[in-house]
Amino acid sequence: MSRRGGRQYDDGVGTGAGETEGAGASRKRRGSRNDHFAPVPYRPPVSKEQRVLFIACEGEVTEPQYLDHLNARYGDGGDGERQPFLIHPISAKNGLIPSRTVAAVLGHKQADGEEAWVLFDRDRHNDIPKAFADAAAANIQVCFSHPSFDLWLLLHFQAMSGRQSGSNKDVVKKLRAAHSAFRSFDVKNDKSVKGDRRDALDDDDAARKAVRHARSLVNQCEHGGCKADNRKPKAVPRDSVPESDRKWAARSGHAEDCLVLQRDPSTDVWRLLVSLGVVDDRSG
Repeated sequence: MSRRGGRQYDDGVGTGAGETEGAGASRKRRGSRNDHFAPVPYRPPVSKEQRVLFIACEGEVTEPQYLDHLNARYGDGGDGERQPFLIHPISAKNGLIPSRTVAAVLGHKQADGEEAWVLFDRDRHNDIPKAFADAAAANIQVCFSHPSFDLWLLLHFQAMSGRQSGSNKDVVKKLRAAHSAFRSFDVKNDKSVKGDRRDALDDDDAARKAVRHARSLVNQCEHGGCKADNRKPKAVPRDSVPESDRKWAARSGHAEDCLVLQRDPSTDVWRLLVSLGVVDDRSG
């Protein structure tokens, strides 16, 4: 993988050691070592104070483009309002299974102080427990969405509730109806987040609304003991003593004994925005 700034690409896909807790293996074809990618233009650091994050994404298009949106909209620090940051999305053609996102970011050596995160979904993956265990062992922050990252996009416009059981159909239907820019989302495989769609997400109030709705999903979790106020947004040094995978998976406020696959629906992406200072989730 190239180390130059901007988007990074993983050029191989592992099978991962599948667990039996999932609802079945993903039906998506994954990338291969023969994939070729156009590099994203290098953007030099704003200052030595700039926070640098390498974030490996399950999706090939939606998540990396959303992270590019965060860079463009908030990365400069807002005239001193927050610490400037630069996210380097890591992705692969046709996507990555959850455990492979962890392997991808592990395969990219970070300098001292640089952070490693992963974004992946419930979908129909059967390696999610392994992905969480591997991430916990390496102090890699996890943003897990159930059923998918598309839920996070929907929460910018409206709340969502009700079990989805790994299906994304209802989320996409609601997203198309929630905003005109997303009317054709996932039609002919167009899941891009650019143009009018990026503009729709660009409002600060939309980001605050998404965080508020995502926090509500934590508080409404069927487990009964999950509280968003227990979230832990601060970065963890990579050389820290690793926590258990259950404790690591509880950083979004879910109880340690709340099984990840039972958090339906939910998304942890809000914790990334809070961590970056984009939204103060305790201001209201």
